Amino acid sequence: MPKVLIVEDEAAIADTLVYALQAEGFATRWLELAGEALALLASEPFDLVILDVGLADISGFEACKRLRQFSEVPVIFLTARSGEIDRVVGLEIGADDYVVKPFSPREVAARVKAILKRVAPRATAPPQVAAKQGPFRIDSARCQIHFHEQLLPLTHHEFRLLQTLLAQPGRVFSRTQLLDALGVALEAGYERNIDSHIKGLRAKMREVAPAAKPIQTHRGLGYSCCLVH
Repeated sequence: MPKVLIVEDEAAIADTLVYALQAEGFATRWLELAGEALALLASEPFDLVILDVGLADISGFEACKRLRQFSEVPVIFLTARSGEIDRVVGLEIGADDYVVKPFSPREVAARVKAILKRVAPRATAPPQVAAKQGPFRIDSARCQIHFHEQLLPLTHHEFRLLQTLLAQPGRVFSRTQLLDALGVALEAGYERNIDSHIKGLRAKMREVAPAAKPIQTHRGLGYSCCLVH
């Protein structure tokens, strides 16, 4: 039974989420403070975290940053703010989805199921890329990619994007095709957030090899990966 941690300081909202998730077969745990949630996540495994942005002790954004220092558990943000900049910031720091209040608890449960289905290991699926691709080494089973023999600290979205680009070096992928690789529907409004994820990937690769530019931008078309770097 998948375990979902709900971090929300409004009891009424938490109760509706607990009810909706348990009705879908999830085990749930509810906490009101981010600090308590981080301590729990450091000691106990969960399959997904639903994290409110406006918490009493630490903001959800800051809590997610701290969480990403030791865990890649999927995160869905809950927030009353619907501005594009807030969505972009949330996704850039490692969130997997973003839900604006007021929301349908059943929709949140559906998003939880979609994310867990997307990140679940598929033992019978063939590897999407070779173990070695130029300066990259891909471990699909562990969702890890090494660049020049150094492990890249990738979020789930960053891993899927880079894995997709490496599967067909030189091919130009449109933003829509990359969204498909993430399992995100186009109507979710994430198309431009692909640019943010690419920016994050480039920054992490520059920390390993400052002069390398393996991800190429094709204006008006999309992105490709070059293995000569």
